[in-house]
Amino acid sequence: MHYEKIFEEIFHELQLTEDKGKVAEYIPELASVDPNQFGVHLTTVEGAGFSFGDAQTQFSIQSIAKVLSFVMAYGRLKSEIWERTNLEPAGTPFNSLLQLEIDMGIPRNPFINAGAIVICDILVSQLADPKEEVLAFVRRLSGNSSIHYNPRVARSEKDSGSRNYAMIYLMKSFGNIDNEIETVMDLYFHLCSLEMSCEELATTFLFLANNGVVPWSDERILSPSRTKRTNALMQTCGFYDEAGQFTFKVGLPGKSGVGGGIVAVHPGKYTIAVWSPPLNSKGNSYRGMLFLEQFTTVTRLSIF
Repeated sequence: MHYEKIFEEIFHELQLTEDKGKVAEYIPELASVDPNQFGVHLTTVEGAGFSFGDAQTQFSIQSIAKVLSFVMAYGRLKSEIWERTNLEPAGTPFNSLLQLEIDMGIPRNPFINAGAIVICDILVSQLADPKEEVLAFVRRLSGNSSIHYNPRVARSEKDSGSRNYAMIYLMKSFGNIDNEIETVMDLYFHLCSLEMSCEELATTFLFLANNGVVPWSDERILSPSRTKRTNALMQTCGFYDEAGQFTFKVGLPGKSGVGGGIVAVHPGKYTIAVWSPPLNSKGNSYRGMLFLEQFTTVTRLSIF
């Protein structure tokens, strides 16, 4: 299949329609990103790669990183992790305090902000040097030792993080946070500041398309059962309260971030990452969502 030609055709088709998205202005470092950038990269489980546009440009992956921190914690705690976070679609915005109060400090799933903060609390308890060990884990998955946190984005996250602090204090009041708040939040803000390109993102997520094994190193990251469940969780919870729309229109497990990135997985076949900074009202890339809908429609390569 001529993926690069398909990418180009879909991109030019999208150019004919107005981009109604807006960059994430509530995080100052993201507000200054050029909204016209667009990249896509697909990697097959056999290792073939196909790119278009700004696929080599690094960007802040934001909440996409929550899948990686979850995988790291899930591999350590296994089923015990569900004592700290639920696994249901949120049905409310990703930073909802109301839902967290109703659920007595147990986040709906590990991919919304509160859930990712709980995962960071778990990693702080489990790891001797959480920030460095999380970074080393991501580098192993990507095969790229140059991937790093962006300290300016991490600082910007903290400076605009009042609502996230409200969440962790609320969860602490319910007994669902074990460690010092500043230590947990420092890991959370750095996690969201990870920078990758579309190619690096697609490569990093390949283990989820390959039954839990990194193809080029043969390192098993998750068991087949936990790989299936992680993909299922991305399918139902990977797009805040727009997960149903993504399943309906795209038909792949995936995860978005407010940096404008989306990564999606076709188990047994490929991973694809797309980046377009302007977001829709739900916090997902406006053109990224449309692009992936067109891609799976044209290629007939979805899980359904």
